[in-house]
Amino acid sequence: MLHRLRCFDIVQINGAWILSSQIGLFGDETNIKPWKDTLKDIKEGNKKTKWKDRVPYAYWKGNPYVAQTRQNLLQCNVTLEKDWNTLIYIQDWIQESNQGFEKSSLGDQCTHRYKIYIEGWAWSVSEKYIMACDSMTLYVRSNYHDFFMRDMVPLQHYWPIRDNSKCSSLKFAVEWGNNHTQKAQAIGEAGSKFIQEDLDMKNVYDYMFHLLNEYAKLLRFKPKVPRGAVEFCAEKLMACDVNGNKRRFMEESLEKVPSDSNPCILPPPYDPLTLQELLERKANSTKQVESWEEKYWHSKNNGQ
Repeated sequence: MLHRLRCFDIVQINGAWILSSQIGLFGDETNIKPWKDTLKDIKEGNKKTKWKDRVPYAYWKGNPYVAQTRQNLLQCNVTLEKDWNTLIYIQDWIQESNQGFEKSSLGDQCTHRYKIYIEGWAWSVSEKYIMACDSMTLYVRSNYHDFFMRDMVPLQHYWPIRDNSKCSSLKFAVEWGNNHTQKAQAIGEAGSKFIQEDLDMKNVYDYMFHLLNEYAKLLRFKPKVPRGAVEFCAEKLMACDVNGNKRRFMEESLEKVPSDSNPCILPPPYDPLTLQELLERKANSTKQVESWEEKYWHSKNNGQ
C-alpha cells in the first residue's frame, strides 16, 4: 500500500463529519518526503536545539494567500512599533522550488519555543509537522479538523488561540509560556509525543481499514467490476505514469510486505454521557485560557 493512496479522511465541516480525499502524508510539490522519513528528520531537528535554548517567540512559515485568516495573521508579525511576540515568514513555494527547496526543510524548523498552526482554505496538512516539533503548538481556532484532533486536548497537547483576536491572543500565549517554561515545554512535548507515536503508519492504516469498512456499511449498492474492465496499474507500478519526486516518494512509501498482525480492534462508540464529558473538558480548557488572557490584558491596559 502507498501512503499517497490512503485516500480518505474524516474532516469536520460546520458540525458535519465528511469523508473526503486526503493527501497529507507526503507532498512532492513541496518536497515533503513520506511521513516516516519526514518524522525522522523532525526528530533529528528536535535534538539540535534544547527547548529552553530556542527562540522565545511564536513562529509560523507558510503561504498566507490561501485564506483570509492567514492574511490577518501577517498583522501579528513583529515590527519596530509593535511586538506581538510573533515571527511570521511568507513561504514562496515557486521560488523555493527553483532554489531546490534549500530553506524549507521541516527538520530545520524546530528552533522556536512556540509554533503556530492556522488553517488555510480548509484544514492544513502542516498540522502534524508543526505539532511534532516539541514546541508548544499555538492552535488558532479552526473550522476544519483532521481526524486525530478529536483525541487532542487544549492545555495538554496544545494551546488554543482565538481566531478573532489572533495578535493579542498569541502575545499572551508566549508571555504565559515564557513565565511558565516547564508547563509550556510539557505541553509541547505531550503534543509531539502524540503525533510521533499515535500517528505511526501502522495506526494510520488501521484507521483507514476501519473507516472504509464503516463507510462501506452506508453504501446502498454493491460495487461490481464492469465487464471488460482491466487493472490500470499493478501495485508495484502505481507510479508508472509519473516521474521525479512524485515517483520517488511513492516508491519509498510502498509497503513491501503485508502486516504481520491484525488491525487493532475498533472500540465501541462513545456513549452520550462520555462524549459530552470529553467535549466539556475541551471547552472548559479553552475557556480557562481565555479567562487568563482577559485578566492579563485587563491588568496590562490598566497599568497594573
